[in-house]
Amino acid sequence: MHLVPADRAHRRVIDGDQVCDAIAGIGPPPRVQAWAERFALLGDPGRLALLMAVRAVPDICVSDLAVAVGMNDTAVSQALRLLRTAGLVHARKDGRIMRYRLVDTTVSDLLSQVAARRDAR
Repeated sequence: MHLVPADRAHRRVIDGDQVCDAIAGIGPPPRVQAWAERFALLGDPGRLALLMAVRAVPDICVSDLAVAVGMNDTAVSQALRLLRTAGLVHARKDGRIMRYRLVDTTVSDLLSQVAARRDAR
């Protein structure tokens, strides 16, 4: 049981190999934390709808996104700021208009799976 942290070494184990395999499958705690934060961004219906819309229509502007997802412009801007800070979307200025596109390929792939399942139902 070489992967069991010292603070858990005293606990009863039935199959040490399975415990080690499970710990290896979980990965390092910072990676788990990063994914939990990423999923938290996706866990909000408004942000998820924005990401799905941006994935479907790259370079869409805030006002059009607001209409598409049924939110006001301010709420959309605030949500996009969070998504931009997290590195999920990229903003580009087009005159006075900001246009957004999804740049996180892993999230894009995940949203593709969501869309495929939605369309299959």
